Amino acid sequence: MTATGEEPGQLLLVGVPGPKLDRETAARFRALQPGGYILFARNMAEPAELRRLIDDLRDLSAVEPIITLDQEGGRVSRLRTIGSEPPSAQDLRDRGDTSLIARHGELTGRLLRLYGFNLNLCPVLDVSFDDDADNSLRGRCYGRTPAEVIDNASAFNTAMRNEGVLSSAKHFPGYSAAGVDPHHALPVIERTLEELEATEFVPFRALLPDCDSVMVGHAWLPCFDADRPNWPSSLSANVVNGHLRDNIGFDGLVMTDDLDMGAVLDGMSFDETIRQAILAGNDLAMICHRIDMAERARSSLESLDDRVLDTALSRVAALKRKFAPPGDFSRDAVAEIDADIWRLRVDTLGEERAKELSVEDGKRSPVEKF
Repeated sequence: MTATGEEPGQLLLVGVPGPKLDRETAARFRALQPGGYILFARNMAEPAELRRLIDDLRDLSAVEPIITLDQEGGRVSRLRTIGSEPPSAQDLRDRGDTSLIARHGELTGRLLRLYGFNLNLCPVLDVSFDDDADNSLRGRCYGRTPAEVIDNASAFNTAMRNEGVLSSAKHFPGYSAAGVDPHHALPVIERTLEELEATEFVPFRALLPDCDSVMVGHAWLPCFDADRPNWPSSLSANVVNGHLRDNIGFDGLVMTDDLDMGAVLDGMSFDETIRQAILAGNDLAMICHRIDMAERARSSLESLDDRVLDTALSRVAALKRKFAPPGDFSRDAVAEIDADIWRLRVDTLGEERAKELSVEDGKRSPVEKF
């Protein structure tokens, strides 16, 4: 127990094995008391079952948990397995109508509240240098310039937050210049600080006052950590505490991207990865798929100085004070919103293109088996 009275498990954001909680998993989460849960396609059965799962996760928690997912639109839409696929950020960007983006934000917020989610892991604030690059961003960027990202991402972010769902800006410090997908390997980004400030950081500086949290991505940036070859930005105190917090001035909740991604799996031991994540200035360490190691992660955190833990725990608690309660669930309400999402898709893409759905969500970790 730390000075704040909270357990270190509150600094973990963990995945859930399937669409229902078995006794073993329920017992694990009840003992662990993680700060929150992140859901994937593997957790989607049908609408009422999803709401039941989220209610069960909340019932296990002594402190209201973060319940989150990646519901961006296009190929990164976890709910598309049980409903219509919203248009992607790039599709909306190319349509050139911010009112459609605002509709997307509103519908996303309404749907997530209905299911019981309180945080959505978006908007993506990366600037697209190349729409066809294999850097995990394909279809996910709101703009090819900082100004375009700011205008479009702001429309989505404002509308979604107005519906009571919190947001997370990602993927700081940016994957725009990454040459590989961090789900598979650690990108090396050879950008100077001046170049980053002129492009990648511009949307973050503009929109962070209106975002509830930030997700830090996995890439080695020599301009921050030249003396630590292949050191991920998600574990870098120079990136998180030094630049995001001290220079840019963001004092809200910061989380790592999935620590089960290939970019960080081979770099160091699991225990050291967890500790370094919090020491760097993150408040949540994300473990999406190695759920059986969550207890070990908590034990690793217990070795950190109480001052470090208490600072992170206070930010987690501050975020949770902003939660709105879930909306009342009904299948009719889900069907109504789903029909509106389909209309948005048609209005964005046209009738024929709207029928051509994405075939891959593009966000699976190399260790995810399903």
